[in-house]
Amino acid sequence: MILSPLVEQQALEAKRAELALLEAELSARAAELSRLRAELRAFEHEYLSVVGRRYAELQEVEERLAELQGLKDAVAAEAEGWEAANELNCGQNKFTATEKLKRLYREVARKFHPDLAATEDERHHRHQLMVEINRAYESGAEERLEALLTAETSYREWASSTLAATELIQLARAVANAREQLIELHGELDELKASELYKLRLRVERAQAEGVDFLGNLVAQVDRQIRKAKNRLDWLEGIEPALSA
Repeated sequence: MILSPLVEQQALEAKRAELALLEAELSARAAELSRLRAELRAFEHEYLSVVGRRYAELQEVEERLAELQGLKDAVAAEAEGWEAANELNCGQNKFTATEKLKRLYREVARKFHPDLAATEDERHHRHQLMVEINRAYESGAEERLEALLTAETSYREWASSTLAATELIQLARAVANAREQLIELHGELDELKASELYKLRLRVERAQAEGVDFLGNLVAQVDRQIRKAKNRLDWLEGIEPALSA
């Protein structure tokens, strides 16, 4: 179906505007995701440097305590195997070109061949049209070639309509692709915000807003646990020689 130039122009402008809005939102969400990732990396580095090393020290002491007390850690490691069975069927339906199809193709190709162009712009348009003609021939679409051959519209009118339709298709695909990217970005943002690291950072920020040093308090708490564990370890190491004797 060939739309009127006015309807085509309106459809193109509407689709371009829709794509522009989606691209703007994509840019904003991508910037938000990049910023959040950078902030979480910085927070993780701070947390590990301030608290993480203390937890590592506490773990070493507790492992030594467990060893002296004759305890064995039961660590269950489950390996999950992911298998994907994707069968790719590359078979193509083949057809035998009829004499009529061959004749139509030759006549249409002569009518719209790029060598007949008067300008570079027209050559480009004719080249795009030849791509469509070749597709029609390869798929055996005789009716499509007949329509081109018997078209009463001039080349320039037909080419203009074809190019507008082609751009509409391209814009529709771009819009669909942008929507898919937005869904992926929102999913990544939701995943980050559901992470334990993000939740911990929120707790730290809320505490700071209330004038509380959350990480400082956590460090003091872990330091107390380390001291208690070391005292226990010193006691066990002190009685171990006596038990051996």
